Formats: sequence, structure tokens, C-alpha cells
Amino acid sequence: MSDIVLIAAWQNPKSREWIPIGKLKYEDNFYKFSYVKGVKKAKNDGFMPFYKMEDFSSIYITKSLFPQFANRLLAKGRPEYERYRKWLGLNENSTSLDELAKNNGVRVTDNMQLYALPKKQEKYVVEFFPHGMNYLIKSYEDRAKTFEIGEKLYLMQDLQNEYDTNALLIRTKDPIEIMGYVPRIYSKDFTKLLKHNATLTVKQVNSDSLKQFLLLCEFSAEWVDDFIPFSDEIFSDYKED
Repeated sequence: MSDIVLIAAWQNPKSREWIPIGKLKYEDNFYKFSYVKGVKKAKNDGFMPFYKMEDFSSIYITKSLFPQFANRLLAKGRPEYERYRKWLGLNENSTSLDELAKNNGVRVTDNMQLYALPKKQEKYVVEFFPHGMNYLIKSYEDRAKTFEIGEKLYLMQDLQNEYDTNALLIRTKDPIEIMGYVPRIYSKDFTKLLKHNATLTVKQVNSDSLKQFLLLCEFSAEWVDDFIPFSDEIFSDYKED
């Protein structure tokens, strides 16, 4: 089974800030969910605890995936399932957590998403679909469909972004065209690693997919000795004051 740890993040509907609220993992044949310190801020901003998971200091354990997350998976009986699995780069050995790490658990009916916690190894590697692909102008979308696997992309800071001071735009080299944003939860860590042989490349192009799955990217950098992903206190385990 997958050793992926997923960070659940909730978006404040007014400020649009993404706030980490918990961690989801599969361990010892059980799914486990626990809240992180960010949930206290989220609650003050309007977040409501999950049903039957109101105690922020508890660890919740279940044999089957929690319904709050299971309903973010595409049913295998859907006619587009095989294409969808290909878009996400999944295979027959992929797990539910692998799927949630790729589709980010996105639902149009709420404001929660899920992201994989990068695992310590020689390289820091994150695969992701850029945010904002649904808003690309037609010429940029057409450009994305012509990318070659391994083609290099570039990051630049969006210094005037009123919602995120760490926002990173994705662009092509020449001519410069915008290909969306790095998911906000990763942008701060990416910025820390940009000077450590960082590269951003095209991992997969899904020309027949929904726009949100059109372009799979891979960010890679040296995992420097003093680097800890998601090191801000709001990502740490929740404890009562």
C-alpha cells in the first residue's frame, strides 16, 4: 500500500488563503487522519470540522478510506476512468492515496484540496498539475499541447499577487507564455530551492483531457541538508494549548 502522506488544505472563501488543516495516510493496514495546527486558524476563518471528527486533538482510524476523501475519487465504473487514470499517470498498482495526490481531491462543490508531502531522498521531486489552466487563453492552451516530454519550463515570482506573496507563475522560454501557477501550498518551498539546481519540466501532456489535467509538470531540486518541506508551524501536529 502507498506510503504517501497527504496534506489536506482548506481555502478561506474571503481571503482565498489556503490553510493546512490535517494529514491523511495509510499505515499498519489502516487509514489515519489527524489535524494540524493550521486548523485552529481555519476554524477562526469559518472552517467546520469533519462530521464525527470534531476533536482536533484525536487521531482518527478506519479500515476503509474516510468518506470525506473517498468521494473525491473517480468511480472505476465511469466510462472515462481508463483515460482519467492515464491523464494522472496512474497504473494498476496505484492506490487511492496516489490518485488523491494527483487529482488533489478537487471538487467543485467545496474548498478543500489534498497534496502529497514530499519524501526525503537525494532529490526533492514534486509532480503537479498547474493551477489556473482553466483560464488560459486559447493560444496558450494550444502551445501547451505541443510540448515535448522533458521540455523545460520556468518559474517567476508574481510579486503583485494580492492573494499570495509567494505566488509562482509558470512560463515558457520563447515566446514567453503563461502556463498557470504552482499550487500555492508548494510555492514557498519551491522558492527556497530555486538556487539548488532546480528544474521544472514537462512530465506528460494530455491533449484529450479536461483542462485541469492538460499539463503534468515535475519540479526537481537538490534536497539540501537543512531543508524540511512544509516547515511552517501550521503544518505541525495539532496540540491543545
